[in-house]
Amino acid sequence: MTDDSTPIRILIADDHAIVREGIRHVFRQEPGFEVVAEAPDGDQALAMAREAVPDVAVLDITMPGMTGLQVAAALHDELPGVRVVILSMHDNPEYVLEAVRAGAHAYLLKDLAATELRAAVAAVHAGESYYSQKIAAMLTTAVRGELEEAQRGQALDALTGRERDVLLGIVKGETNKEIAARFGISHRTVETHRESLMRKLRIRTVAGLTRFALEAGLDVGSA
Repeated sequence: MTDDSTPIRILIADDHAIVREGIRHVFRQEPGFEVVAEAPDGDQALAMAREAVPDVAVLDITMPGMTGLQVAAALHDELPGVRVVILSMHDNPEYVLEAVRAGAHAYLLKDLAATELRAAVAAVHAGESYYSQKIAAMLTTAVRGELEEAQRGQALDALTGRERDVLLGIVKGETNKEIAARFGISHRTVETHRESLMRKLRIRTVAGLTRFALEAGLDVGSA
């Protein structure tokens, strides 16, 4: 239940009539919510949102025409005051990240309880974000992975061309002597580059360097 006497105006978009009916029933069980529009596909959802300008849009992802994520992005650009709740069966991290990038304020799975759906809508209407426990954990992991990927890319960019050559040689299992012979440099120069790249990457083992090279997308086969 919301504290404001003015009900939260809600748009529902899902291509299954029985799902829309169920969501509508969830909001009719408590005062403080009003379903002002329902759409069976993404195109109609956007058109109805433009006409009704709801407070909150509850969107499925997979619908005919525009997807829920595309509708969310369009609402973010055209009607930034409309808060978006994604209600989906998809628990794929990619969908969650795409929803966040599209401007969604909440991401919920369809197996949630009615009380959680109402709580999520009330939360986003109040200016908050809301993610079910499973989705929140998934999002944290995914964002951490993106951050680590970016950090790996930055670390790789910090290496000189010759340090990358030496790194590739190390990953291939070559000795300092073999690396020196292949690139026409001295054994001592290879040792210097090796020490430098390990210091920059903060990795001291061959196994660690190999993992870094693969995760950073370095073409190991080109060595």
